[in-house]
Amino acid sequence: MIQLIKKSVLLLLLITMFTSCNQEPTLQTYYVDNELEPGFASYDIPTSVVNVEGIDMTEEQKEAYNSVDKLNVLTYMVDNTDTEDYKLELEKVNTILKNPKYEELMRGGNTTDGKFVVKFMGDIDNIDELIIFGSANNKGFAIARILGDDMNTAQLMSLSSVLEKANFDKDQLKGITDFFK
Repeated sequence: MIQLIKKSVLLLLLITMFTSCNQEPTLQTYYVDNELEPGFASYDIPTSVVNVEGIDMTEEQKEAYNSVDKLNVLTYMVDNTDTEDYKLELEKVNTILKNPKYEELMRGGNTTDGKFVVKFMGDIDNIDELIIFGSANNKGFAIARILGDDMNTAQLMSLSSVLEKANFDKDQLKGITDFFK
């Protein structure tokens, strides 16, 4: 009996190791692997950074606000976006985002100023993760991951008017706002 348990545990460990080694890279692993690397900066921003107290919101806007847990941002800033390191990192992110699990919602920009793409994981009415990836030709790139539970695209879009009226904790946003200067 003990031998059977030992063999079962060993088999389970081998299966776990085999399946974990064959996983494709994800944005989460890219964040973890690079957040402390030179040129990168990462920010975890809780929803509490947005003060919506005193702002009248519709029920839809309240649901949207409450469905968002936090925002993760990873930036890669460079003085010269023609460097090989920049091109390599940009290609890594583009490769990850080509995975079909990241569905495209919209894209825009141009080759002169920069480009952006908005993708999501889940389905359109039940989003688990909303991803905004933008690259600016003279700055670098930024990846924002909006994480939450049962986020809805239409509801999230209705938050734009609330965000215009909201107060932000500028100290928590300092590094991110520096990227967009």
